[in-house]
Amino acid sequence: MTQNITGAQALMESLLHEGVDTIFGYPGGAIIPVFDAMYDYADKLHYILTRHEQGATHAAQGYARVSGKVGVCIVTSGPGATNTITGIGDALMDSTPMVVITGQVGKSLLGTDAFQEIDLVGITQPITKWSYQIRDEKEIPWAVARAFYIAKSGRPGPVVLDFAKNAQVAKFDYEPATCNFIRSYLPNHPLDKEAVAKAANLINQAKKPLALVGHGVTIGQAEEELKAFLDKADIPAAWTLLGESAMPTSYRLNKGMLGMHGNIGPNIKTNECDLLIAIGMRFDDRITGDLNAYAKQAKVIHFDIDVAEIDKNVKTDVAVLGDVKNTLPAVTAQLENNTHTEWIDSFKQYEDLEMEKVIRHELNPPTGSPITMGEVVRKVSDATQRKAILVTDVGQNQMEAVRYFQFDEKRSVVTSGGAGTMGFGIPAAIGAKIAKPERTVCLFCGDGGFQMTMQELGTIIQEKMDVKIILMNNNYLGMVRQWQELFFQERYSSTPMVNPSFTAIAQAYGIPTRLVNQREELDDAIADMISSTNSYLLVVNVQEKSLVYPMTPAGGAVTTILLNENNK
Repeated sequence: MTQNITGAQALMESLLHEGVDTIFGYPGGAIIPVFDAMYDYADKLHYILTRHEQGATHAAQGYARVSGKVGVCIVTSGPGATNTITGIGDALMDSTPMVVITGQVGKSLLGTDAFQEIDLVGITQPITKWSYQIRDEKEIPWAVARAFYIAKSGRPGPVVLDFAKNAQVAKFDYEPATCNFIRSYLPNHPLDKEAVAKAANLINQAKKPLALVGHGVTIGQAEEELKAFLDKADIPAAWTLLGESAMPTSYRLNKGMLGMHGNIGPNIKTNECDLLIAIGMRFDDRITGDLNAYAKQAKVIHFDIDVAEIDKNVKTDVAVLGDVKNTLPAVTAQLENNTHTEWIDSFKQYEDLEMEKVIRHELNPPTGSPITMGEVVRKVSDATQRKAILVTDVGQNQMEAVRYFQFDEKRSVVTSGGAGTMGFGIPAAIGAKIAKPERTVCLFCGDGGFQMTMQELGTIIQEKMDVKIILMNNNYLGMVRQWQELFFQERYSSTPMVNPSFTAIAQAYGIPTRLVNQREELDDAIADMISSTNSYLLVVNVQEKSLVYPMTPAGGAVTTILLNENNK
């Protein structure tokens, strides 16, 4: 039905047409007409007022990652727009669907250096799938439909719509638009039956296959297809940082995490397998280490939706292009029922070694020793019966959290992978909780990352949210300090931190809080946090100079693994 409405109203109608129900952001002068229109849509669109535009983008990311929908932000021009850059870049690196709508000066003022004018399209083109400036109100239905189609199709990612003020206020005859095809844009690929047959043949012949499970499995909602594939051919599998909850922790073929702080077995076996099967992952440098020493003995099959990833880092023998939701079953149908008992059992020696050299000390440290991050993470995981959504900030807290938190349910991990954005945690946890209010959301962060976006505690109290925040405080920028200790002769430049009273900050926001200094207090404090019906800040003072092990030094071979301080 045609309506004669303003551009701002047309934006609201277009968002509803795309199924949007939640928006994150911050108002300002160049976007006021949109916020004025939003006032009349409060019963249909839930607007979350964050305390910073970067927080809005990370919240939208958390929402998108947990819900599977497109995250949406609306902010103003100038500094409001540029404050979204970090989140936009993070979303591109982690293939997160997001539409960021920014205010802009009117068309007649473009190019005059008007107040809060900035060339956002020029800035964001390298870090978006599409960046477009709406100068005419008649473009709104088309631009919004196109933006959502691009953001969510193929390999997902961020899109920016820069919305000139004149187009926000002018009236026109609005009709909703739908976009499901763009001639120059091919988000998916037809199934290549020859590639499918070649992949199945290699898998059927393999004696030592190893699957590498990435974020693409979660994006494609292919968790069940993955399990059917692995079960039929009896293939052990390991996961990337963002691929973690694609498999339950207890799944018999789940052999742990890959990469720099991954488990010993998967990293060693990468260089022993005869067939490497990459599924929705991009062979990031934190996974491969030295490419000249990476899996040279193995044939490589690469399942991916993005042709740009094929042969980018690792030479592929067979590329199976397309959505893994479709390509995995196609290959599975041609697999023989197989067993690789001896190969799978060979991981155990490395699991036992890691238990002896790393895990036992991390989860059960000696009496009287400082609290470790690992034991905090595992105790919270156990207290939530492996049902919680894990959100992390970035650093040592992140690596310990993904190593020791356990999962039964899919879409249970929200973390910043490719960009490694400190400050990601609090706003991402807000988005995750908005997306799944019925699930417990546990955020682990360090003292550094917490202070980067702690103003978002204001968002938490305004929305009356229940987010469990576990701040593991070691009074250092822990991961940088770890590198300084191991590789820079313990020259701790700008990593010691003099911190405020975190419990006092929580109290100022009206958030229940507790400080734990002694191990004997930990179980009771965690129980108190989990039983609370409100958000909660649990501050745990942990070992100050701890090191996250195992560790493969940057640029080293995946088999060059430091196990503890004795071989650093």
